[in-house]
Amino acid sequence: MSDCCGDSSKTKVRKDGSGKTGRVVIVILGGLTLLILGLGAFLISKTGSPTLGLSDNAQADVESGDYDWGDIGIGDGVVEHEFVIENKGTSPLKLTNVRTSCSCTTAQITIKGTSSPYFGMHTTSSWIGEVNPDEGATLSVVFDPAYHGPDALGPIERLVAVETNDSTQPVLEFKLTGNVVE
Repeated sequence: MSDCCGDSSKTKVRKDGSGKTGRVVIVILGGLTLLILGLGAFLISKTGSPTLGLSDNAQADVESGDYDWGDIGIGDGVVEHEFVIENKGTSPLKLTNVRTSCSCTTAQITIKGTSSPYFGMHTTSSWIGEVNPDEGATLSVVFDPAYHGPDALGPIERLVAVETNDSTQPVLEFKLTGNVVE
């Protein structure tokens, strides 16, 4: 085939990208995309929540892990409850990986007047709090009854989990209940 000048030795390059060059570029871009996604997933898995080594000498103590708010008015704003976590052991109690069971609920830990970030259902954090022997921490739980909209009425149950280095209680669980009303 000759070009417009009558030279048949030149190869035409297709402008629509459907030639071999276009396919090679697509394969290279696809490979690079997969490599970047794989590297990103690896880095996220390495920078996530910390893992605690368990200790026989740290001892978490909670008077009660259950609380009932009773009736909660949907238009009355958020409600809050605080739990006290004490260390009855002889070495520091470590607290981390705080999670809530629903996005309408957040939790925060305060130790010696210093507060952690707020944690929720999908929170990943490298935060670790340390409670010295014979001292305590406060777990504040906040529930927003309007989060799910005006029709979200009726009984609720929300859970909060806190990981510890206590070998007998590696996870502390807190249950909060209530009834969302008009």
